[in-house]
Amino acid sequence: MSALYTKLIDELLEKIAIMNNGDKLPSERQLCKDYDVSRTTVRNAIGYLVNSGILYQIQGKGTFIRERDRENLSNYYSFTEQTKKNGKTPKSLVVDYAIRDANNKLKDKMKLKDKEKVIQFDRLRLADNVPMMYEKTTIPYGRFSQVDKNLLEKKALYDIFRENFKVNIYQIKERFSVSELDSEMAKSLGLKKNSPCLKIIRTTFDIEENIIEYTISYARGDMFYYETSYKPQ
Repeated sequence: MSALYTKLIDELLEKIAIMNNGDKLPSERQLCKDYDVSRTTVRNAIGYLVNSGILYQIQGKGTFIRERDRENLSNYYSFTEQTKKNGKTPKSLVVDYAIRDANNKLKDKMKLKDKEKVIQFDRLRLADNVPMMYEKTTIPYGRFSQVDKNLLEKKALYDIFRENFKVNIYQIKERFSVSELDSEMAKSLGLKKNSPCLKIIRTTFDIEENIIEYTISYARGDMFYYETSYKPQ
């Protein structure tokens, strides 16, 4: 996606997040004026969001917000716990699991030593059996060698840290951006390839500031939004 195209999709998702189901989006002409982009960019971005199920169009009437409940990702410290709070049943399916040598990129990100191994696994996160999120996680093998596929499907990762290894989480850093789903993730989530999503890069630290988890999550754009609030100083 071009930079303007990506930026407009991100801005439209932010706008949609504070609108109500069924609300009408401003006209293409107004969006061109509001975001200082071309008509082609606006049409492509709207088409992208229509194809992903976030918006729908009625010929001669305009573009509207599809009526679907969406969750605020800023509340999701734990997918399992938040899903339960929402009155739904969480489920995790491990679709890939492997023990690998850490590459240079991971060594740098996770501050690992040479020849240190990692456990890498992909999980499909579901709520009431509806696919919600696709996650790619890396944890250090030397510290968590007993974490296998069977355990990950039975127990939440943070519960495993706390209960099986007596490791408590001290800090979490997250970075959000707009992205799109590749064919594998889209298929797992029941969406079309290149559907928009929210990409969250999460780094989790223990009390000694060691990195114990590095996860990249891809949350469905039609199911999630991100909202926060603050008071300017």
